[in-house]
Amino acid sequence: MIYEVSEGKKNLRVELQEVSEGVYDLTVNGVTMHIDAVKSGRTIYSVIESGRQYEMMVDERGAHGFDVLVLGRLFHLEAVDERHKLIAESGRLVAEGKQTITAQMPGKISKVNVAVGDRVSEGQNLLVVEAMKMENDINSPIEGKVSEVAIREGETVETGARLVVVEPES
Repeated sequence: MIYEVSEGKKNLRVELQEVSEGVYDLTVNGVTMHIDAVKSGRTIYSVIESGRQYEMMVDERGAHGFDVLVLGRLFHLEAVDERHKLIAESGRLVAEGKQTITAQMPGKISKVNVAVGDRVSEGQNLLVVEAMKMENDINSPIEGKVSEVAIREGETVETGARLVVVEPES
């Protein structure tokens, strides 16, 4: 399967090919790694590559995508086929209107950087969620005003929990 991986504004081409049960060749931008992966929970995988062991959390995002958390970094993966590639190349998706930011995975709120009424810019850090001992920055998808903060520092949240609402200013 071929994926297009985005990390911020950087895109990578990733190909995952199963060699045998639980053993894969993972090629990232032409560089191939041989990995051994075992599912150790509902969304958690134990991965061994070059003698190093990693924990990886994988959550499905719709029919063609995944969020992958590994070594403190969150990657958004989308399966590439010609139709989806053409749609993606036709223009950048822009978030519009009121934006409700939800938890992409279970975790603990380690820092809240905004309050109701704060003005925020697109990409500004709103809060930090700790998941699997890794901190994940949650940033604003739009410029606007914070109209709701539904969490507090130290609180534990589940996947899909409402975190912050940002509304564009008219």
